[in-house]
Amino acid sequence: MKTIAVFCGGDSSEREVSVLSTLNTLKHIDRQKYNPFIVFIEGTDWFVLSPENQTVETVLAHKGAPTVDKNGFSFIAEERRITPDAALIMIHGTPGENGLLQGYLEMQKIPFTSCSSFVSAITFDKHSCKRFLDFAGVKMADDIFISKNRPYSLREIIRQVGLPMFVKPTVGGSSFGVTKVKSEAELQTAIDKAFKECGTILAEKAVSGREMTCGVFMFHGKITALPVTEIVTDREFFDYEAKYLGESQEICPARITPRLSAKIQNLTESIYSYMGCRGIVRMDYIVTENEDIYFLETNTVPGMTEMSLVPNMLRVAGIDITDFVSSLIEESFVPR
Repeated sequence: MKTIAVFCGGDSSEREVSVLSTLNTLKHIDRQKYNPFIVFIEGTDWFVLSPENQTVETVLAHKGAPTVDKNGFSFIAEERRITPDAALIMIHGTPGENGLLQGYLEMQKIPFTSCSSFVSAITFDKHSCKRFLDFAGVKMADDIFISKNRPYSLREIIRQVGLPMFVKPTVGGSSFGVTKVKSEAELQTAIDKAFKECGTILAEKAVSGREMTCGVFMFHGKITALPVTEIVTDREFFDYEAKYLGESQEICPARITPRLSAKIQNLTESIYSYMGCRGIVRMDYIVTENEDIYFLETNTVPGMTEMSLVPNMLRVAGIDITDFVSSLIEESFVPR
């Protein structure tokens, strides 16, 4: 039986979502094959918790939990010292989605279920990801990169990008710090909000269309795109409230033609392959009335809560979630 460290927590605004993803995933780990432990990261401290009878509150409190020896990635549990065989990464944001944790695991030669440190770092930063894809023929909205350390002009941003636009941090997820800007009067407030999340942001042209998303992973040795999901919300965009507080419809399969669905799936598989992704990844798009597909961003550790998009895609695809989790873990052992 293989011992699996299931990482959650982290240092971003998505900490609680990460714990929810972990607890939901633990319900589907095949206990005949795997012996999982929760590894909760909080700053520089890593705590080990039993997967049994945990709630979001008990994981966040991690009362009396032993810590990980990071010199060789081991911990004391079940009255013995354990070095996990593999890591299942469920941390959204830093350090589990930006390459930091991946780099540590690579140095320790511990297999893990997400993209490499290099690919994670590129995909996590929206600006870097878009510039990487500039050479792949992928359609993307015009944008301007803004740094807190450099002067910028509101009028010049509007002149180059136009209104409406989205202002968003270059890193992070769950739409924290994102604003749809419709007038010049709203722009500075939106920039200030985004800068609270990180020191670099994008001002990106708002492309009019329908929001679509598609998951993709290596399933039994083959890159496999999941059914396309359409996001419908009465809010300005698919923000935190829409994602996690029920203020949206996630329609899967999307209400589009089979031809358009296949086009989105093929593009998703192509980006996954081009960027050298591993594990489960979700790509987000805007599809215009003319069926042009504009890439928005890549999520290399997508949510796995009961309300998240990927679990529903799996259900629609007829893929058993336990089989899915097992496939992720086994794929981690394949040499990169």
